[in-house]
Amino acid sequence: MESKNSKRAEGAFQSKGGGGADPLGEVLRRALQRPRIFRDRNVMRSDYVPDRLPHRDEHIRRLGEILAPALSLSKPSNVFIYGKTGTGKTAVVRYVFKRFREVVERENLPLVFAYINCRISGTEYRVLAELCESIGVKVPFTGLSKAEVFSRLRRGLREKGVLLVACFDEIDALVKSYGDNLLYELSRINEGAEECGLAMIGTSNDLHFKDYLDPRVLSSLSEEELVFHPYTATELIDILTERARLAFREGAVPQAVINLCAALAAAEHGDARRAIDLLRVAAEVAERNGDSIVEERHVRLAQSMIERGRVFEALSTLPLHSKLVLAALLLLAKNGVPNPISGMIYQTYREVCGRIGVEPLTDRRVSSLISELDMLGVVKSDLVNMGRRGRTRKISLLTPVEEVEEVMESDELLASLLSHTPASIDKWRK
Repeated sequence: MESKNSKRAEGAFQSKGGGGADPLGEVLRRALQRPRIFRDRNVMRSDYVPDRLPHRDEHIRRLGEILAPALSLSKPSNVFIYGKTGTGKTAVVRYVFKRFREVVERENLPLVFAYINCRISGTEYRVLAELCESIGVKVPFTGLSKAEVFSRLRRGLREKGVLLVACFDEIDALVKSYGDNLLYELSRINEGAEECGLAMIGTSNDLHFKDYLDPRVLSSLSEEELVFHPYTATELIDILTERARLAFREGAVPQAVINLCAALAAAEHGDARRAIDLLRVAAEVAERNGDSIVEERHVRLAQSMIERGRVFEALSTLPLHSKLVLAALLLLAKNGVPNPISGMIYQTYREVCGRIGVEPLTDRRVSSLISELDMLGVVKSDLVNMGRRGRTRKISLLTPVEEVEEVMESDELLASLLSHTPASIDKWRK
């Protein structure tokens, strides 16, 4: 039965538009009605931390054992956590942090837990700034040197007598863009400190992440490791069943639909995040259609919608400097240079860095980023012989220009670059 507000709103919607059809009337009317399928949408969010994580008890217990010394204000070991996307790494860390914080508040301990997504933070400066903010040290969004922010972090830890346990989610994104200097500096921050300091947890989708680290860094980290295996179809069914019980109204999502979502996700390397997204979008599709029960056809439609969004997701979650390389390629393509050589790209990359006030990486690091974009299938890199000038690489965009442009437009920092024309464009067109 509709509420009085819903009925009043319905009347108001029908009166809008001066006799013409109101394009939002039906949408708003349905939005005010009692939901047909969802009970709690937040349960299906990617950052939701459930009270129970099926099939990750052993990982939770192991991480808890490693961090347990922190409760007696002793620095625990650093931890590296490996596993493919959607295997529960972030969820386990957030769950353990949540449980430890409850003890910290109850016992009033000088212990702080911080979670930083390195792909979102993007730069070493922002990572350090977030660490400072987690212990109550104010740092401006920009304007200080990295050394000054690091100094404030170290001073803040000692003056406040705080032990900080920080999770660097997708730490490989930071190391691949900036190298491992920051990790080395952070691993040495505890020297001379007794009851304060920093313990690090790093999560990575790259099982070979340690290959990027200098032996000195590995030695100073002296870390422990946890490896997360992909979920099986049966395990995904348990995870989805638990989420569905909390998120949806009884009977709105049949078990057959849950099983289908789990089977489709299991075929894609056991990604629980994909399975949850698929079920959520299927329920949203059903609700938009005015259906009260999610069916297989809704799942199939949701799958095609998610597939279309994957390119956007892959590009929008790239590290900052990979996006800047992509922006350079986009600007060259839009200005009549569709297959530039690596030197042209680097010069344009330096230009775009200058326009937004970001310090450019070296030519060698940018070359590595281009190779990573090539491996992702975003660009194609071909080695060409330039005669007496030696060999170079010719780079072409494999992703449609419109899709790259859409990603840039969605990023406040990069959107301003779309109207830029590279300074040497006339020379390169010849």
